[in-house]
Amino acid sequence: MRFSFYMPSNILFGAGSLDELGKVALPGKKALIVISAGKSMREQGYLARVEALLHKNGVESVVFDRIQPNPVKVHVMEGAKLAQEQGCDFVIGLGGGSSIDSAKSIALMAKNPGDYWDYIFGGSGLGKPVEHGALPIVAITTTAGTGTEADPWTVITKEETHEKIGFGNKYTFPVLSIVDPDLMTSIPPVLTAYQGFDALFHAVEGYIANCATPMSDLFALKSIALIARWLPVAVREGENREARAHMALANTLSGFVESTSSCTSEHSLEHAMSARHAGLAHGAGLIMLSHAYYSFFQNRIPQHLYENMARAMGEDVDALPREERAGAFITALDKLVEACGMSHLRMPDFGITSEELPDLAKNARETMGGLFELDRYKLSFDETVEILQNAFSN
Repeated sequence: MRFSFYMPSNILFGAGSLDELGKVALPGKKALIVISAGKSMREQGYLARVEALLHKNGVESVVFDRIQPNPVKVHVMEGAKLAQEQGCDFVIGLGGGSSIDSAKSIALMAKNPGDYWDYIFGGSGLGKPVEHGALPIVAITTTAGTGTEADPWTVITKEETHEKIGFGNKYTFPVLSIVDPDLMTSIPPVLTAYQGFDALFHAVEGYIANCATPMSDLFALKSIALIARWLPVAVREGENREARAHMALANTLSGFVESTSSCTSEHSLEHAMSARHAGLAHGAGLIMLSHAYYSFFQNRIPQHLYENMARAMGEDVDALPREERAGAFITALDKLVEACGMSHLRMPDFGITSEELPDLAKNARETMGGLFELDRYKLSFDETVEILQNAFSN
């Protein structure tokens, strides 16, 4: 029962909460607004609303709009340079996880010298200490996927070496996060599913990680239950505001999990996949890994963990023979994948070949090997390849 709990972000949650941006105390007078290179933030009117609300609050703004779905280091450095040149004193991440993650990394590099990879642990990162903190970060999420509005983590790819590595510290917690489910109703069904499963696996991995605590368990099981109940509804009925609100809450709770526990090696494996195949959505990669990954661990970690997650997902676990109860989680997971229309996903459809699986396993272990240390069962290299091969064959 020993744990620490640190979650310093002020979170404004609920339908219509974006309007609070026009009157809430903000951490500066000039913001760099970080958005994706896509059209949605402009076409949906979200960028214009944010700019208008900032103006109402006496804040100037500059837009940086080059972020990719799998954000890359070069854009972090470009965004940091723009923030410095324009005299921005805080950074707003507007959009999904890629924009908010990038905003965190940009905020850090706007105040620290050198290259972003100087501060990264793992792979070719130098692991230098962050001596000058970061500009304050405001997160305005328009998706229910990464939980990044409620944790310090940011995931960036060093494109020339195909290293996709998570990083974070006390400086990269948002000082303010706005979670307005009304901003999420326009997300297409496929992206809703990808994002929802990312949130699910943040909660699931945080629940089975060897660093889990009573606090993270509390958040994780509630997040899992909400996603199992409401993600299929959000996928089918994008305009369903009740479903979007429950998914937004599940997502924020999964961020709390990441602040109080951690991901496990499933995320390392997926990062290796999408670092090499930039067109692979993170959530899609996690879905393709999930059956093989959790089936491998089923009889290698305490059974009650799987049983509790199955209960949270609505399975009548106690009606089953004891030896079948842990397997009910795999059953529930497969049902959810099917209900969200994701059973068709296959690695070859994203350009992944069977020949590269050992290289992906090597990349995962070398770039984000720390997450393998948080598994309750220590994977060998051959077992890592075995999971990838089983996922490839599914």
